[in-house]
Amino acid sequence: MKLNLLWATLRLMTRFPVPDKWADGVEFRQLGRGVPYFPLVGLFVGVVAALAALLVSQTGGGIYLGAAVWALAMALLTGGFHLDGLADTCDGIFSARSRERMLAIMKDSRLGTFGGLALIFCILLKVMAVTGLSSRPPAELFALLVCTPVVSRAGLVLGMYGQRYAREGEGLGTLYIGGILFHEAAITLLIGALIVVALTGLHGVVAMLVTWGLMACLVRYLRTRLGGQTGDTLGALAETGETLFLLALMWS
Repeated sequence: MKLNLLWATLRLMTRFPVPDKWADGVEFRQLGRGVPYFPLVGLFVGVVAALAALLVSQTGGGIYLGAAVWALAMALLTGGFHLDGLADTCDGIFSARSRERMLAIMKDSRLGTFGGLALIFCILLKVMAVTGLSSRPPAELFALLVCTPVVSRAGLVLGMYGQRYAREGEGLGTLYIGGILFHEAAITLLIGALIVVALTGLHGVVAMLVTWGLMACLVRYLRTRLGGQTGDTLGALAETGETLFLLALMWS
């Protein structure tokens, strides 16, 4: 794996100002080979967002404001990339239309009722879950928040390996969906698991496994409804994964 591929993947999935020369030599069609770097991208995002949250909560802002800052930082650092996919997916899936019509609705850039509700409840659940974890020592809470996007980004391979692209033609999703190899998926999950073990121990691992199991169920459901996956469903999977991991931590 090449370091420039890491920077190219980071630039694609976040709003970090990655200089062009760092990602030099990586062509668009090669981005799919950067999947094993997904957990590291999650680590970058997680560290920055967790630092922002704890800085606010530990300097007088309180946990409620700290949790809101964490959710805001996560959205800003990714440019709302995955939130947009969540909204589009929910607009399509909950329209109760034919498969073709659902895919057409998902491609529409306008925000519908179900997409708006999905955004509201996703952010609300995240903020409430972070608040519910506030009884943990600051160092432990920091580690759990860092691991949240790591688990989610690593779990995205569940929506890529062995899947088919639901639409005709090409799109960003075609670089990943059905295009990654078994060893790439396995390495991605292994890297994510090692980061979680290193930062949280067994407690985080249990929540991680529960999250990945539920993400796999969601992938199967989306495949049944849409006939495959799209870039939007991957975004929905990322946001759902973060929410599920936080909720699993509260009950594990």
